[in-house]
Amino acid sequence: MLGKGFSRFGGLIMAISVFDLFTIGIGPSSSHSIGPMRAARRFVERLRSDSLLERCAQVEVRLYGSLALTGKGHGTDKAILLGLEGAAPETIDPDEVDPRVAAIRENKKLTLERGPTIPWDEPQHLLFLRKESLPQHPNGMRFTARDAGGGVLLEYTCFSIGGGFVVDETDADADQISRDETALPFPFRSGDDLLRMAAESGLSVSDMMLANEKCWRSEAEIRAGLVERWHVMQASVQRGCRQDGILPGGLKVRRRAPDLFRQLSTRDDAPPLPPREVPGEGSARLPDSLRDPLAALDWVDLFALAVSEENAAAGRVVTAPTNGAAGIIPSVLHYYWRFVPSASEDGVVRFLLTAGAIGILYKLNASLSGAEVGCQGEVGVACSMAAGALTEILGGNVPQVEMAAEIGMEHNLGLTCDPIGGLVQVPCIERCAMAAVKAINASRMALRSDGKHRVSLDRVIRTMRETGRDMLTKYKETSRGGLAVAVTEC
Repeated sequence: MLGKGFSRFGGLIMAISVFDLFTIGIGPSSSHSIGPMRAARRFVERLRSDSLLERCAQVEVRLYGSLALTGKGHGTDKAILLGLEGAAPETIDPDEVDPRVAAIRENKKLTLERGPTIPWDEPQHLLFLRKESLPQHPNGMRFTARDAGGGVLLEYTCFSIGGGFVVDETDADADQISRDETALPFPFRSGDDLLRMAAESGLSVSDMMLANEKCWRSEAEIRAGLVERWHVMQASVQRGCRQDGILPGGLKVRRRAPDLFRQLSTRDDAPPLPPREVPGEGSARLPDSLRDPLAALDWVDLFALAVSEENAAAGRVVTAPTNGAAGIIPSVLHYYWRFVPSASEDGVVRFLLTAGAIGILYKLNASLSGAEVGCQGEVGVACSMAAGALTEILGGNVPQVEMAAEIGMEHNLGLTCDPIGGLVQVPCIERCAMAAVKAINASRMALRSDGKHRVSLDRVIRTMRETGRDMLTKYKETSRGGLAVAVTEC
């Protein structure tokens, strides 16, 4: 049963940036690896700011709820160790993760960032409390620092609420995501707000979002930051198409993207690829007409599988808006980049701005956390974001954008989060490919309509939130129900 904090975060403060939703990090999970890494680093920063760091002789970490139940499969243990040593998801080299963690465990010592080296006995110092949960959110963490005599120096409780967002206990109780009170020119909180503001201003969703972002950064910085994220998405696809082998974790899931890429690249109607997806690799796109009228879907599947497999292997991806759903938005963007003759870098920027605006609506009014609302809050939200964003850059008006976003979520309602073995592999990888195709279809349906529809985006977001509230806990990232128990791990 969910506690009082269900879908409440963000009620008071709403200044959320597109860069809060699209962050660069490593897999496999935004809530279970990126969030805990940030939380651990924040804990050490608090020790330092309170002049307690040098006195710290021991650290204990307690994980609750979904973090305890599926944390091992999602890399939470590794993220905590790296965060305590000062690693940040945005900058850590994925190839450094396993060697650094192995060294800590072998030496049974951990060096706090710019602080002392302390003993580390993992069974004693990192506790997975599988039968306990904190009331504010299923993804709870409690860090305790002790001095040489065993006295408590600092206790810090926080929550990883999806998409890499971390809130402190005081902020959770106060119902807020952040303390940023920046006054925005377009302070939308709902889809209706976006429709009204667009009608009044004559601006598109991306225009309004850009105006908001300029409260924090220059337009040049905004564009450069979004293009950087696009380049990371491109690199994720490229690497995912080239890395053969078995994904880590024990399920023995074989990477499928490289084989699919080889199949598609040898077809008569395929250009000499790999996907040109890092700066300077040229600008070849797929031919305008393909022998198979549905061949584009094979490429959409490929792009989504490549990124999702990279995420499952703890590679570098863009949280969009979560890691479990990280394959969807890059796949739809690659579809635009390769199959739309008018595709441009400006279109990519507008896509990400529009997708960010839609994601903010879900963050403010529902949840991005699979542990809170099931996979509808991850894959469903990413599908909705991608559908609306694609609609704008293909020439849709704001009502059509709102309609596409609504369709994208409406047909993901009730989607459970039931990862087999607690790993972001089955059904997560294929689920991203399916949702990418669904997003493209939702956009096409909206573009061929007048934008008028029966169910509003706001209503479907409320329905998603209520469905998540009613969903049994075993279907919400606990690996205690659904496919997670229907398939026996070999």
